[in-house]
Amino acid sequence: MNYQIKFTTAEEAVKVIKSGDHIHLSSVASAPQCLIKAMCERGANKEFRDVHIHHLHTEGPAPYAAPEFEGIFQLDSFFVGGNVRKVTQSGYADYIPIFLSETQRLYRSGAVPCNVAMIQVSTPDKHGYVSLGTSVDATLAAVETAEHVIAVVNKHVPRSFGDAMIHASKIDLFVQDDTPLEEAHFTEPNEIETAIGRNCAALIEDGATLQMGIGAIPNAVLAQLGGHKNLGIHTEMFADGVLPLVEKGVINGEAKNIDKGKMVSTFLMGSQRVYDFIDDNPGVLMMDVGYTNDPYIIAKNDRVTAINSALQIDLTGQVCADSLGTKFYSGVGGQIDFVYGASLSKGGKAIIAMPSVTNKGISKIAPVLTPGAGVVTTRNHIHWFVTEHGAVDLYGKTLQERARLIISVADPSAQEELDKAAFERFGSHHHYIKGYMKC
Repeated sequence: MNYQIKFTTAEEAVKVIKSGDHIHLSSVASAPQCLIKAMCERGANKEFRDVHIHHLHTEGPAPYAAPEFEGIFQLDSFFVGGNVRKVTQSGYADYIPIFLSETQRLYRSGAVPCNVAMIQVSTPDKHGYVSLGTSVDATLAAVETAEHVIAVVNKHVPRSFGDAMIHASKIDLFVQDDTPLEEAHFTEPNEIETAIGRNCAALIEDGATLQMGIGAIPNAVLAQLGGHKNLGIHTEMFADGVLPLVEKGVINGEAKNIDKGKMVSTFLMGSQRVYDFIDDNPGVLMMDVGYTNDPYIIAKNDRVTAINSALQIDLTGQVCADSLGTKFYSGVGGQIDFVYGASLSKGGKAIIAMPSVTNKGISKIAPVLTPGAGVVTTRNHIHWFVTEHGAVDLYGKTLQERARLIISVADPSAQEELDKAAFERFGSHHHYIKGYMKC
């Protein structure tokens, strides 16, 4: 049977929004831009007040977060994306600190209400199923719990499988809009990123299951894995970097214990090539974030190798990844979900990888974290730490051994000062002095 749906306009659909409502927007490339525009027009006409908006990070404009909508829209995001960073730092928008794995639980438990879910889906198939395409994450939970579900049906949304498939009967209002999805293009890794990629790739064994984010370092790692065998993917997101490895047969999922032969992710960001790759592809499962990011599910695969980045680390191994001092820069995201999951996995490796210095040449390895910096990965969680100068395993090491190892991969220009700070902090112990002070 061919499933018939009735369309309305974006302007008509957003009339269900009323003062005080909580709205969920599907994230990353799937942000429903035509509904956002229509909602903001209603907001500009002051048709409602105190509407709370929730999402992970979105690509494209986020006009509802602009200062002129103060009192009309309040953005309380689950992650601070680049498009809302400035307004969040200046106090016009806010952030809910939450593990990515638990974003879905906020809705399912009722901790955060969901009155209206605004999502983007593929065209329905003959059985009436649509796909959430590139963004399942917490969106599925929002669809399950919302009073009203508005879906933009877009022919450019890939028909992805897994938890992404939902029946059109779960949706209340349909709007047609065939605007192509937002794409992300990444720059080629520079010399430092390539060195970090090489140091991470050296830690990856054949048969490993990989998690890595997007950006220059993950792409640099992936670029070095052409000679590997039987790699798998269980991640929160992937981008273009994995495609050459899939085409070569390097990534085939054969060594996985669960979802064997399948690539598992919860959202995607990349070029049109990635969206085309997951379209109608039974080898990719787009799953609920409560599944992809559950540390105990992650740990079911062997040799899980999780590579995450950081903004700063101190000499005891505390990792700041969400703020620059007191200014929120991103969010907790899935870092702890995967650091913990990888460390529970048989033969797993949790890796924190970052350049040793900022673009301005300031050491990202510090004696103590900048006041206000958020500890995302605690010193108890950290295992491997990688910079362009090498890789060190901090697991089971004392504070003094850690300091020595962390300093060994710092930028040479910062090592003397870090040595001094370590000596002042730990130097009353004879064996520490012996390791450090060069008489």
